[in-house]
Amino acid sequence: MIDRETVDRIYAAANIVDIIGDYVTLKRKGVNYQACCPFHNEKTPSFVVSPSKGVYKCFGCGKGGNAVTFLMEHENITYPEALKMVAKRYGIEVREKELSEEEIRRNDDRESMFVLNGWAAEYFANYLHRETEGQSVGLAYFRQARGLTDATIRKFGLGFCPAKGDRMSKDALAAGYKKEFLLSTGLSLARERDGSLYDRFRDRVIFPVHNISGRVVAFGGRTLRTDKTVAKYQNSPESEIYSKKRELYGLYFAKRAIQQQDFAIMVEGYLDVISMHQAGIENVVASSGTSLTTEQIRLLGRFTKNITVIYDGDSAGIHASLRGIDMILKEGMNVRVVLLPEPEDPDSFARSHTASEVQAYIRDHERDFLEFKANLLLQDAEGDPIRKAALIGDMVQSIAQIPDPIQRSVYVKECARIMDIDENILISEVARKRLTTSGDREADEFLRRQAAQRQREAAQPEVEYVRKVEAGSGFEALEREIVKYLLKYGHCSFDFKEGRTMVACNVAEVVFDELGRDNIVFRNPVYAKIMETYRGQWERLGTGTEVPAHCFLNHIDPEVCNASVDILTSDDNYVPSQLWRRKEIHVESDAEMLAVGVPKAVTLYKSKVVEEMIKELQAKLGDESLPEEEQVALLQRLSGLNKVKVSIARRLQRLIL
Repeated sequence: MIDRETVDRIYAAANIVDIIGDYVTLKRKGVNYQACCPFHNEKTPSFVVSPSKGVYKCFGCGKGGNAVTFLMEHENITYPEALKMVAKRYGIEVREKELSEEEIRRNDDRESMFVLNGWAAEYFANYLHRETEGQSVGLAYFRQARGLTDATIRKFGLGFCPAKGDRMSKDALAAGYKKEFLLSTGLSLARERDGSLYDRFRDRVIFPVHNISGRVVAFGGRTLRTDKTVAKYQNSPESEIYSKKRELYGLYFAKRAIQQQDFAIMVEGYLDVISMHQAGIENVVASSGTSLTTEQIRLLGRFTKNITVIYDGDSAGIHASLRGIDMILKEGMNVRVVLLPEPEDPDSFARSHTASEVQAYIRDHERDFLEFKANLLLQDAEGDPIRKAALIGDMVQSIAQIPDPIQRSVYVKECARIMDIDENILISEVARKRLTTSGDREADEFLRRQAAQRQREAAQPEVEYVRKVEAGSGFEALEREIVKYLLKYGHCSFDFKEGRTMVACNVAEVVFDELGRDNIVFRNPVYAKIMETYRGQWERLGTGTEVPAHCFLNHIDPEVCNASVDILTSDDNYVPSQLWRRKEIHVESDAEMLAVGVPKAVTLYKSKVVEEMIKELQAKLGDESLPEEEQVALLQRLSGLNKVKVSIARRLQRLIL
């Protein structure tokens, strides 16, 4: 039992921000810190740490406490064990009375397994450095074949297990460790004939696996034999202290660098991580021989939302590994991909390049997941429309995983551009995927509205008076459309439904009010001049009065004249024949056409302007030299623009559907 005086010293020394900061990325917000809660899965931070009070509280799941209780909850350890962890961190000597035999017996199996693993890690490391066999086989392999320095070998606690089949097990028993824990940790196996122990990792180099707090939870052992009948790697089995789907190799050594750089590099194996660290790239982790899991992604998500996955240049498993990208996207994280040149892997590439060269290669060659997937799979689909259709379906599957609707929309646009396909088709397919995989209610509602629209279109032939513009139209096409409405119908009125109320509107009034409210000026100088001329005449003559065509056809600027002629004489009017009227088929009137066309064209154009402003702000935020105050101001503007974008998108959806 730890005495009261020592407990008080531990609490006095404990810095709750430092301690919790080892497990999640804390961001300052006023006098407190915020993060996504490590105890439940959430997208919006509700976990708050108060350094002045020395407490934490999650307003999502309700858990709260101090630095010591946080360690108890997170590490699943007892109160005395948590106190010792904090004491060790701050160099405080723990004084406690000698444990009784009863207390020793009650010491839980979990802690016994941790202690045994700690002993084994030290045993393997000592054997590597001090025993002749360890030096001549294991150490020679690490130094010569893998180019590792002694500092790197010691940092990761690398070791060697004796070739003699039961030496480690016998030494562990002789040191007082129990057979039951040697078996439960997987360090030893029992022979069927007599139950005697032998070493799981015999004659292998050893890679200890540390959990997020640095304790050894498992081991990986690699054989140096060329015999193909012998498994290349042996790994610890699942146990009370080790679940391979919840651990990331190297995270304990990488978490600080990941927090500082705000992105993590994901590789495949132990040596990939170790060589990258030695090269000076420390924000690197590996799934260590298992397929990437949701638990691993969420663990990494405590420190960053940005992951770069590195694939071997000659990896035959890239296609199969693409599933991991979808899993990362589903957790709301950003993923980029780097493909190394053949026949390199992260281990060999890090050994043959300097840190700055590795960083430059990653920076220059990392690709957005969509671009990477398209380039990779298009090679197989070239010239084959069926394969191309399957590829598009594959990309839609990935996009559908993204939980954020705005981010999803951006990727739909990009996919439409890359694959040269109608954006509306992709929107529908993404909605269907989300409906079937996650029961997305928004997707369900969208598909219902789309089906109703198709039924209306089938029941009533569409008679277009003007060429319609769509969501993918560029600035120039939208500007021309708005100018055309002004020149042909600027003086006309129409009834527009706003909620449950019908509002009488004038075309010119709607155009100038909507664009003037946000000080929007056309980019095309010719169309901008037509707008300026029309506004001058409209303000002079008054609302509802037709602006004479000669003001444009006889304009002093020949380019304005030519453009006006082109627009006013363009053959996009459709005159319905008497046959349609005799068959009593409804023909859309000017007012009906304007009620849809004018608000839609103006709203699409405003949406385009807002998207462009958002891109410009995002580009500015990419400048790392930008002062913090300017970054905050830009983020606030970006937040405001995103709200405007969502509002416009909702309005546009109502107009279209």
